[in-house]
Amino acid sequence: MRWGTAAIVAAAAVGTGAAVLLIGRRVSERAVRPGFAGMGLPGRGGARPGIRVQDLAADRVTLTRSVETERPGRYALEWADGGHAVIGDVLATGPQSVTRRLLATGAGTLRTGTEVRVTARTEIGDPASALGLDFTETVVDGELGPMPAWYLPGIRGVWAILVHGPGTDRQQALPVLPVLHALRMPVLVITHRGDEGAPPSPDGLGHFGETEWRDVESAVRFAHGHGAGRIVLYGWSLGATMALHTAARSAWRDSLAGLVLDSPVLDWPATVRREAARAGVPAPLAELGALAAEGRSGVDLAGFARLAAGTDLQVPALLLHSPVDAVAPWSASARLAARRDDLVSLHAVPDGAHAALWNADPDGYGEALRRWLTPLL
Repeated sequence: MRWGTAAIVAAAAVGTGAAVLLIGRRVSERAVRPGFAGMGLPGRGGARPGIRVQDLAADRVTLTRSVETERPGRYALEWADGGHAVIGDVLATGPQSVTRRLLATGAGTLRTGTEVRVTARTEIGDPASALGLDFTETVVDGELGPMPAWYLPGIRGVWAILVHGPGTDRQQALPVLPVLHALRMPVLVITHRGDEGAPPSPDGLGHFGETEWRDVESAVRFAHGHGAGRIVLYGWSLGATMALHTAARSAWRDSLAGLVLDSPVLDWPATVRREAARAGVPAPLAELGALAAEGRSGVDLAGFARLAAGTDLQVPALLLHSPVDAVAPWSASARLAARRDDLVSLHAVPDGAHAALWNADPDGYGEALRRWLTPLL
């Protein structure tokens, strides 16, 4: 059944005609906008409001108890006017509160009563300001125009190209750069269509990797033009999906050494429905929104199914995922790992949020990455 016909059937089931179709289109907006921040914790707008600072000391902060504030690991607090602080281990939990170690305070002043968001952005800025790593601002020429990128030098012949997910930017890659730097890999951290400073998508919509993968291919071409031998593609969320598209479809796919896939979106309809549900949309309208998003974006569900099955996978892949991922179902990653156990290594991060796996277990995540990459070098 074509998406338009299915949408009409769904509309008849949940309400009256045109009004419900308009609602479906409205629901789909969360999914089809390239910069949407609906993918959960990593982005600036992804965490729920209503978390406040209840008490504050030099080395600890007490916050409203919530799913976000109880998660183990290392996260950031962000608040109005660009405020930023980094929190660590949970020290104590009360009926309505969570006390965590306060690791660093950056921009802004954190005070009792401040309303904050919990995000994954523990590092902000660029590789030099955030981590003290040398880098160069460069530009990748894509089919739509120039796309800004960070280049970090290394001596290996194998490069890493890092692709951020939706609702975020290049800063998503900052926490893993020390591991790649220690392995002495050249690194290219890219932007793609729809990002700030990069060309917009011609229709203003995101296409779930269907078109965006060509920007990743342009980065592969750039790397080869600047001395790369082989390349590891490393992506988060839909950035991981773009990496999979590139590995399956690019004219340069034979140059790939491997893939690192953090929280990949493999079951597209389920992800779109989950995001709608997280926004409080009733299940029938979430389904309608998914159908509308499919039609508006032109996403190829059969192509997604091939990616999810690993049908065209030809290189080793490290798949990092959380069994409690509320956005991209763990089950899809588990199926891919089982079907292609000849190439796919699945690393579970039990308490991780979507595309925030490093935050849940920085040491374990970094060690898994180091161990997997070393034989490829």
